[in-house]
Amino acid sequence: MLEEIFGKSDKSLVKIALTHPSYTKENNLPDLENYERLEFFGDSVLKLYTSKQLYQKYPTSPEGELSKIRSILVSDAILAKVAIQIGLDKLIILGPSEEKQGGRKRESNIACSLEAILGAYYFSGQQEKIEEFIKNYIIIYAEDVDKHFEKYNAKDILQQYTQGQDKTRPEYRVVSVDGPAHKPTFNIEVVWNEKIIAKACGKSKKEAEQSAALEACKTLGIIKE
Repeated sequence: MLEEIFGKSDKSLVKIALTHPSYTKENNLPDLENYERLEFFGDSVLKLYTSKQLYQKYPTSPEGELSKIRSILVSDAILAKVAIQIGLDKLIILGPSEEKQGGRKRESNIACSLEAILGAYYFSGQQEKIEEFIKNYIIIYAEDVDKHFEKYNAKDILQQYTQGQDKTRPEYRVVSVDGPAHKPTFNIEVVWNEKIIAKACGKSKKEAEQSAALEACKTLGIIKE
């Protein structure tokens, strides 16, 4: 799948891009053999091409609006969704402990691996393929993010509100985790000033928290229905 999307590559770089730090640590391998350096570079590649395409897509939008949209497009939530769509989550090489702890489903791991893959393919000379990938898999979310920004940024909006009220932050509590281990559903409640202000569920903890925050914002009247 990766080669179909990005073309030919330096296979040794791709292997490194797929190797989680837990694997090198648990196998006493050099840190240079995990994805952290490629992730560092791939993050810049992602932001460069995302910025370029947003600049072209919204020719009259000010810098602030473009930055707002980009911040969501390059977030772990969107990157993990895209990575899972192309099957990248199944290819990540994890240490046994990280695997047992559910690391293959952790958004941050999946997102970091995608950034590392972009770095690996950039160094393999596939810049055009990378830009095409970002256009087809990431920029497609731009219009929805622009139109429904609150939906994607509800946690930050809620926190800004509560801190403005009494300088406290909302607390997110896991009420239960239902379903099989390979397909869990997280049930979350948001607590502020010792009161439950909203509940929601999601396929990941982050997704559930974002949904609960959105419901809380609606309850408090911060975001209108």
